[in-house]
Amino acid sequence: MTNNGISYSSLTDNELLYHLKNDDHLAFTEIFKRYSALLYSNAFNKLRNESDARDVVQEMFIKIWTKRESIQMDNNLSGYLFVALRNGIFNLIKHNNLVTAYADQFSQANADSGVYTDTLIREKQFAAMIEAEIASLPPRMRAVFELRRMENLSNKEVAARLGITESTAADQMKKALRILKTRIGLILVVVHYLNVK
Repeated sequence: MTNNGISYSSLTDNELLYHLKNDDHLAFTEIFKRYSALLYSNAFNKLRNESDARDVVQEMFIKIWTKRESIQMDNNLSGYLFVALRNGIFNLIKHNNLVTAYADQFSQANADSGVYTDTLIREKQFAAMIEAEIASLPPRMRAVFELRRMENLSNKEVAARLGITESTAADQMKKALRILKTRIGLILVVVHYLNVK
C-alpha cells in the first residue's frame, strides 16, 4: 500500500503513528492490518466469544481513530493498542457482570418470602422497572436473554431450544445487552450497589 511514494507496510510503528496523528487514513489502515488479527486473538482468548471479540476490537479501533490527535508520540504503539484492548474487554465484562448480577438478585428477591423492609421494597421497585424494560424487548430477543441469564444456557443450548442458529442466539443476546445498557444502565448500577452493601 503506497501513497505519494510512501510504502506504508515498510514503515515502523512510530512512523505510522506520526502519519495517523496527521489524519492519514492509509496509516490507520496499515495499523489495522498489522495488529487486528493479533488483537482479535487476544480478545477471544479472554472473552471466549467470537462476536464480542470482534466488537471489542472494532470499537477500540474506532476510538483510536477518533482520539488519534491525543495519542502521545512517545507511546509504544503495540503497547498502546493492547492497553486500549484490555480496557475495552474490562468494560464489556463489567457491564455483562452487572446484568448477570441483576438477574441473580431479581430471582432471589422474587423467591424471598421474608419481611419487606424499606430497603427490600426499594430494591423491588428498581427490579420492577428493569423487568419492564426486559419485557419490552422484541419477543425472540427477550427469550434469548431470559434463557441465557435466567437458566444459564449456552448460545448452543438456546439455539436448540428456540430453533435458531447459534450465531443468531449470540447476536440477539448482544443486542439485548446493548439495549438494556442504554435504557437502564443507571438502574442496574443502583440495584447492584444497593445489594452489595
